[in-house]
Amino acid sequence: MKYYSFINCTPTTDAWIPDYVPVATKLVHKHGGKYLARTGNHEQLEGAEDPAALRVLVEWPSKEAAQHFMSDPEYAPHFKGRSEGAVNTHFLVAGNDDLTG
Repeated sequence: MKYYSFINCTPTTDAWIPDYVPVATKLVHKHGGKYLARTGNHEQLEGAEDPAALRVLVEWPSKEAAQHFMSDPEYAPHFKGRSEGAVNTHFLVAGNDDLTG
């Protein structure tokens, strides 16, 4: 089953970004992921205000692929840089419809 990472990111500094982007891109692909969106071009259509500078959507072939990406030792220092240099939320969502009978 496919899984999707939904990431909201608002950088508090851009110092981490030049090193982060090429490594994260390489490692997402290494673990079978595919970027569907990485953009600041978004608008909120409903709900309480949830501002974020960037929205990122990654498709994974499985939950395990996403978990392997997150735990990849090569990713660790870049994840640390993003975590310390931005306000982030990351949701891993199963690609299924639980509301059909």
